[in-house]
Amino acid sequence: MRDILRAGADPETTDAHGVPALCLAVGAFDGYVVEVLLEAGADPLRPLPDGSTPILRTVTSGNAGLTAGMLRHTANRLAEEDQTDLVACARRWYETGAEAGLRQATGAPGPAESRRITDRYGYNEYHVITLGGASVYDGHGAVLTCLEARFGVHRSFDDLLARAVARGDGSHADWSEATAVLAGRLDEETWEAALALRSDLDPLRRLFAADLVRLFSIASGPVIPDECPFERRALDVLLPWAVEETDPAVLASVLCGLSGLDDPRIEGVGPAYRAHPDPRVRIQVPSTLRRTRYAYTHPEALDVLAALARDPDAGVRRTVCEELHEFEGRGTAVADILAGFLDEDDQLVRIKAVSGLADADDPRCVEGARLIGPVDPAEWPDTWLLDAVSRYERRRDG
Repeated sequence: MRDILRAGADPETTDAHGVPALCLAVGAFDGYVVEVLLEAGADPLRPLPDGSTPILRTVTSGNAGLTAGMLRHTANRLAEEDQTDLVACARRWYETGAEAGLRQATGAPGPAESRRITDRYGYNEYHVITLGGASVYDGHGAVLTCLEARFGVHRSFDDLLARAVARGDGSHADWSEATAVLAGRLDEETWEAALALRSDLDPLRRLFAADLVRLFSIASGPVIPDECPFERRALDVLLPWAVEETDPAVLASVLCGLSGLDDPRIEGVGPAYRAHPDPRVRIQVPSTLRRTRYAYTHPEALDVLAALARDPDAGVRRTVCEELHEFEGRGTAVADILAGFLDEDDQLVRIKAVSGLADADDPRCVEGARLIGPVDPAEWPDTWLLDAVSRYERRRDG
């Protein structure tokens, strides 16, 4: 797409019905094409025959990522009236609901189809609702939160909490956008409000608090951008919380928050959960064990990783491989764990295991490469991982 535009293609090209390419990309929920067109000069505020604009159609789409991308390219071009219209559109869809809103828009009878998807960055989840040949994402709450924050509408902590927990889903975009906006405030009021939920009887509200503490712990301060004013305070909250928490989803979030911090005490937390019945908890254990790229200092670390490498859950095994394939403190124990992934069903896990073995100069990588199977070149524009065995053989052969 970029090459076509560089060759002189008009980013404002329309189809046979006069619909601009930008709107077609929005209708297909293709964030990559949307971004490329915007960078090439496609106008997100272009008036359309139906009275809408590409950015208004993006708000209607219910995709918060697309909306945020559009907003980055409108700069200061949005008049106050435009901002009001966009917020009103998002609120109307949010209050009506994606399916009911789509039914009103299309007039189509019959049942709607719904399927769960993850956005292209792997962070937010939505349901795609399809009816009468048209589709929308059900992230209008996230879109509304995004627009309000961008336009200076300050929603209270309780408002955004209610918007998030209404879904009952800590992975949904409505939840993610609410926590992101609150964490971005990086103020005492929000911090204290989050901590007040730590002992709430509702695990969903505790999860909201845990996610917020985690986000606070990695947010940079406004004075010194590379420093986080809440990092040490988050550690003091999360360490005892990891021992006390009983809900698996909340515990997984707490452990995830700890894995992003640096303190030797964290190493002692993970091993206690190596056999936890919920894979969401076990999947967080590997990242709590490593404090450097070169060494595991906890005496049980490699034994725990070896056990998790044989976990019945594929996601847990994949996480162990992710932790080890770039690990620079290579040794026989680490190589033996990586070799155990060579027959995994997940091709990417096999590729990374082979890459880790090759970087460790372990000859098992050669046979492992034969087990990878055919690779689609279109999915691998960067072949660094795939070339690991070739680099090993060049080193081996001098």
